[in-house]
Amino acid sequence: MSIRAVIAAFVLCTPVFAHADCTARLNEWAQALSPGRTIDANNAACKAWPQNPAQTLAILPLPQKGATEDKTVYDVQVLVADSKTGAIIAHSYEPSAITSDAISLRGIALDTAHWQLAPHALAFGVRKSYEGSSRVNPFAATTLSLYLIDGSRLRKVLANLTTQQSNGEWDGNCAGQFSDTARVISIGPAGQGAYATLHISEKTVDSTHAEAAGQCATKNKAAKQANVTLTYDGSHYGVPAALKFDQ
Repeated sequence: MSIRAVIAAFVLCTPVFAHADCTARLNEWAQALSPGRTIDANNAACKAWPQNPAQTLAILPLPQKGATEDKTVYDVQVLVADSKTGAIIAHSYEPSAITSDAISLRGIALDTAHWQLAPHALAFGVRKSYEGSSRVNPFAATTLSLYLIDGSRLRKVLANLTTQQSNGEWDGNCAGQFSDTARVISIGPAGQGAYATLHISEKTVDSTHAEAAGQCATKNKAAKQANVTLTYDGSHYGVPAALKFDQ
């Protein structure tokens, strides 16, 4: 075979490794870390890390025994694995990390934005989405947690920061009040230990719905804006209770 043919064959074969379907390894990882446990395949997630495609990120929600239609408590395994071999590089086990009940888990996603917290510390995120079951008291929220590789373990440096929240109360027909809050995170200048500060820009819009001339009219109040800065304390970023959602 000519050198050109060898190179062409290599180019054609390389994407197979780079883009292999990591979901085929979810059960393998679960059995390696939590033998005998069953994952919730609908909410498990994995993804090659764009900043380092040789590594794959995954989150494995493991329902505890005794789950019912009304309530499920999950233990969670978060891991980083070798993209080619599937070997686990680092992981974190979080018992009773999620409770899905009247406010239920609606999805988990890996956030692979460029979370460069320090020159030596590139993080990745896990976003969890929740939704309330009440029609007249609607509720929805999304949270973000950030993880760093620390040897053979993953260290959570930001825990359950609420990036979006919507709630309200209405009569099921028209009249009611609602509130929507969105938070955007940006990386600020270096602070303690060369770790960046995190700047949180918050925007809240409150609205009222009322019937007028046979129509359901919406009136938005002036948006309220706020800014919060989170600093690294040597182990993690403290999240104020008002910005945090634990479920």
